[in-house]
Amino acid sequence: MPRLLASAVLINLLLLVPLWLRFGEPGSRLIALEAVILALLPALLPGSARLAWLRWSIVVAVMLVLVIGLGDAATHLAFGRSLNLYLDIPLVRSVFHLLEGNLGAVIAVLVTLVGALLLVAIAWLLAYLLKSTQGILRARPAMVIGAGLLMASGLLVAAELKHSRLLPQARTPLLDTLHFQAERLLETRRAHREFAERLVASPSPARSLPGLVGRDVVLLFVESYGVSAVVDDRYADVVVPRLQEMGERLQAAGLSMASGTLEAPIRGGQSWLAHASTLSGLWIDNQLWYQLMLASERDTLVDDFRATGHRTLAVMPAITLAWPEGEAYDFDEIHAASDIDYAGPPLNWVTMPDQFTLHHFEQRIRQPTEVPLFAQIALISSHAPWTPIIPVLDDWDEVGDGSVYSRWEDAGDPPDELWQDLERIRDHYALSVDYALHASLRWAEDFVDEDTLLILMGDHQAAPLITGDDASGAVPVHVISGDPRLLAPFLDRGFVDGMLPPDTGKSPGMDQFRRWLHEDFGS
Repeated sequence: MPRLLASAVLINLLLLVPLWLRFGEPGSRLIALEAVILALLPALLPGSARLAWLRWSIVVAVMLVLVIGLGDAATHLAFGRSLNLYLDIPLVRSVFHLLEGNLGAVIAVLVTLVGALLLVAIAWLLAYLLKSTQGILRARPAMVIGAGLLMASGLLVAAELKHSRLLPQARTPLLDTLHFQAERLLETRRAHREFAERLVASPSPARSLPGLVGRDVVLLFVESYGVSAVVDDRYADVVVPRLQEMGERLQAAGLSMASGTLEAPIRGGQSWLAHASTLSGLWIDNQLWYQLMLASERDTLVDDFRATGHRTLAVMPAITLAWPEGEAYDFDEIHAASDIDYAGPPLNWVTMPDQFTLHHFEQRIRQPTEVPLFAQIALISSHAPWTPIIPVLDDWDEVGDGSVYSRWEDAGDPPDELWQDLERIRDHYALSVDYALHASLRWAEDFVDEDTLLILMGDHQAAPLITGDDASGAVPVHVISGDPRLLAPFLDRGFVDGMLPPDTGKSPGMDQFRRWLHEDFGS
C-alpha cells in the first residue's frame, strides 16, 4: 500500500507542478483527479505481463503532459503566450543556442543532458512504482475500496468535463493539456490553410518609392525595446532622460525627429517575426507563417527599395549559423557575425557591442559606396542576459577593430549570478536598453544627414518577467532625418515631434509599415 500511495502522489506532482509554475497558487490546485485513476488501474487489474502496455502507456502519457506543461510555463514566461506544439517545436534548437551563448557550449550540453537524464529517472521511478503495485488490490475489501475511489474520481472527472467543479482544489491537468493542444493543432492547421490562401490572393508586388530616391534608408531594430521602457517607472527613469538628452543633441546637429508606436506581433523573443512583419506587410506572429511567407517569394521592402535604385543589405551580428532566410529575402548583401571584422570578445550571448556594429556599418559598408542604401540592422546588446553593461565610447576612432572591448570581457556579473535576483535583472535590462539607444543615437548625431532617413524601432517588448503579463505589445518608433520633409508623412499618421512617443493606447501593427511607405513615398 505505501507504494500505491507513492505512485499516486508522484503522478499527482508530475501533473500539477507545471500548473504551479505557470499560474502559482498551489493551494488552489492540490489534486490531479487523473492521478487517482492512473495509480489505481494497474493495482486493480491482474498482475499479468500481458498488461505491461498499460503501465507504459500511463508512463508515456504522464511524462508527455509533464514536458508539455513545463514547456507551456516556459513559453509563457518568455513570450507571454501559451505553448503551441504545432508551431513551437522548431524553437527547441533556438533555446539550446541561447543557453550556449549565455553559458558556453560545455555547460549548455551538460544542462541539456542533466535535464534529459532527470526526465528519464522520473519515468523509470514511475514505471517501477506502477509495476510493483500491479494487481496488489486483489483482496475483496481492498478491491471494494479501490473500486469506490476509482468510481468517485471518474464521477469528478465527468463533472469537470461538463464544466462543473465539485471539488474546488481538484483539476484534470492531463485531459485539459491534451485537449488544449489538440484544439490548437486543429485551429493552427486551419489557420495555416487560410494564411496560404491569403498569400496567393494578395501578392503585394514590389513598388518603387520615388519619394526616397537617392536617400540612404536605415531600418534599425533595437532588441527588446518595447514601450514599457518609456512608460514603466522601473525603466523610464533610465531610458526617458537618455531620449531627452539625445533629442536635444540631435536637434543641435540639425536633425528632425518624430516618434510613434507600432504593435509588434510577438514579445520576449523571436525577433525575426517582427522583422518579417515590417518588411513584408503581413502580420507574422509564428514560425510557420514566417516560413510560408519566405517560401511564397512574396515581395517585401527589400524588393521595393531595389526597384527604387537602392543597394539592399542586412547587418545581422546575431547570426552565427547558416541563414537561408536572408537569401529568401534576396538582400544584395548579408553581413552576418562571421562577415564582420570584429577583433574583440563576445560579451556573453552578444557577439559584438552595438556601437561596434554601427561603426562597422558606417566605415566598412556605407562610406565606401556612392549608391543609396537600404539597410536593415538588428542590434543585439539589449538582448538577455543583459550583462555586462558597457559604456558608449565618445570617440568613434577608439572603437577601431573592436579589440578595445577586451577590457570588458569579464566585467559585470556572470548571467548565472545575475539571474538569481529579479530586481537586478530589471535594472540591467533598463541599462542595456539605455546603452543601445545611446549608441544608436550617437551614430545618428554624427552620421545622419539630409540624405538619410533613419527608422529606429524596437523589435518587441521584453519578456513578461520584465514587463508584466498585462503590458502592451507596442514598441517605440523614432524617425530621424536632416530633411524634415521626410518626417511629415509620419506626423500626419499620429507621430509627434521629438524622441518621446505619445501614449495613444492601441497602436497600428508593424504589418502596416510597408503600406505606409507605399502610400507616402510611392508613385
